[in-house]
Amino acid sequence: MYPNTGKFDFADQPAARVRRRRFAGFLKGFAKDEDGVMLVFGVYVFLMILMLGGIGIDLMRFERDRTNLQSTLDRAVLAAADLDQTLDPEAVVTDYFDKAGLSEFLISVTVDDGLGYRVVSALASTRVETQFMRMMGVETLDAPATGTAEERIDGVEISLILDVSGSMRSNSRLTNLKVAARDFIDTMFDNSVEGKVSISIVPYATQVSAPSYLFDELTVSQEHDYSRCINFTANDFNTTEINPLVEMQRTMHFDPWDNRDGRDNDPKELVHSPVCESNPGREMMVLQKDRIALKSFISGFEADGNTSIDVGMKWGTALLDPSLKPVITNLITDNHISADFSQRPHTYNDGETIKVIVLMTDGQNTSQYYIEDEFRTGESNIWWNDEQEVYSVYIGLDTNDKDNDGITNEPMFYWPHDSQNRWNDHAYGGGTYQETNYTRACKSYYQSGSCSVYQTVATTVNVNEPGSAEVLSYADLWAYTAIKWNLYNHYYPWMYDSYARNAWYYGVRSYFGTSTKNTRTHAICEAAKDNSILIYTIAFEAPSSGQAVLKDCASSASHFFSVSGVDIVHAFDAIASSIRQLRLTQ
Repeated sequence: MYPNTGKFDFADQPAARVRRRRFAGFLKGFAKDEDGVMLVFGVYVFLMILMLGGIGIDLMRFERDRTNLQSTLDRAVLAAADLDQTLDPEAVVTDYFDKAGLSEFLISVTVDDGLGYRVVSALASTRVETQFMRMMGVETLDAPATGTAEERIDGVEISLILDVSGSMRSNSRLTNLKVAARDFIDTMFDNSVEGKVSISIVPYATQVSAPSYLFDELTVSQEHDYSRCINFTANDFNTTEINPLVEMQRTMHFDPWDNRDGRDNDPKELVHSPVCESNPGREMMVLQKDRIALKSFISGFEADGNTSIDVGMKWGTALLDPSLKPVITNLITDNHISADFSQRPHTYNDGETIKVIVLMTDGQNTSQYYIEDEFRTGESNIWWNDEQEVYSVYIGLDTNDKDNDGITNEPMFYWPHDSQNRWNDHAYGGGTYQETNYTRACKSYYQSGSCSVYQTVATTVNVNEPGSAEVLSYADLWAYTAIKWNLYNHYYPWMYDSYARNAWYYGVRSYFGTSTKNTRTHAICEAAKDNSILIYTIAFEAPSSGQAVLKDCASSASHFFSVSGVDIVHAFDAIASSIRQLRLTQ
């Protein structure tokens, strides 16, 4: 107890003093003991290990969330970049994040969608709250995810469908076209891997002529072999395919315009302006990669004939259609086409190639002529004597006794070359006929010996006809003799003109007019677009009606060009530049 206070001093109590002394001794001993130093160090190490372990746990949680986010993003952009899928690419990415429950972390989607390619990029980020790192002041970790996927088509199949009708002779159009088309060829091959681009050229006028090596692979009627064109039916324009196993009707070799005959020429000459050309320079060039050959072919173009945009488009699409693959395979075997194109035409959805049409015209659809069925096959009523180079025209039985021999059930022939004996019972050649010659003779004389009265004496003799006459088939007749020449020389001399025209001109040939051909053009363009064929069209100084057809045919308004003069070069350049993007991925 403290003096004079009445209070106890507990520190002075014996037990307290003992404890105090013991604690002081412990401290002095601890200070002198080296094991105490290691214990402090051990505590620090333990705390560091605990902290590092906690950081590792935070980082593992961070990596888990980041990986999940990145994986979702990668799958999303890959699916969105697929050219075969038709949904909006951004919507595809968003849908992937929605289904993964991560939509709140998607920041942005960027789509670059062009001709034959699609690039999709996305950015996402999530925030991970820490458990141990927050003790060091790091409360959250940001987990970003970014990715880009792209798909590009590696090959291109092109059909150049070029107008070479007669109007292309005007205003240097054909010259300007040749320059533009050749530049297009160079641009495409300059920016392409060899063997990745195939180009077919389809020059068209009234018809489209096929090379023999292609035509022989198809099933076509065999009326003649003077030229190689096909009369497509209305239904043929509803599809891009040509079935090589189904028979198609061959276009007759005939001239509906000129008034010429080439049979009596030496040597004989086919009609001058046939609907179907037999000139190799007018025939299609099929799936080629030789730029020199393609450019040389273009340089040889000549302008002639009417305009059949529909027929040009039909052939251009057919050369891109997989139905022709068996034909192409055979042509590769026969070395007409490079083996690089053994898989072409590719199917429309295989993603291996993009199929492109470039269609050009300076006009509009005009009349496409054809021979009526009854004048396509079999024997005609025209006979030909090759030795004498003369015709005979069979007109049926001599019911009106035109030769005045009293016989009306015999055959009757008109001989155009013989103004004296027009009608006979046989074709000229190998037979005989009676010929009457008229001479002037003196009937009486004066005593002086001069003739006082003259008379005409008729002398009839049998004449042997040189050569032999052979009946011509209709196919052979039209191949060398223009329809108008046949009309003017074989029928006008003895028939009423109107009857002759109706029977032997309008009755022989008919035509598809502008309206019908515009309808067919629309049908084949729609069929091509339905198969994802890209169609570029060029109206080269074309009238408004022709422009309307090409605008309707083009894949979009931006795929249509209206140009004049040398600007056609710029149109082809723009198209080549658009297609050239396909070459960015090698």
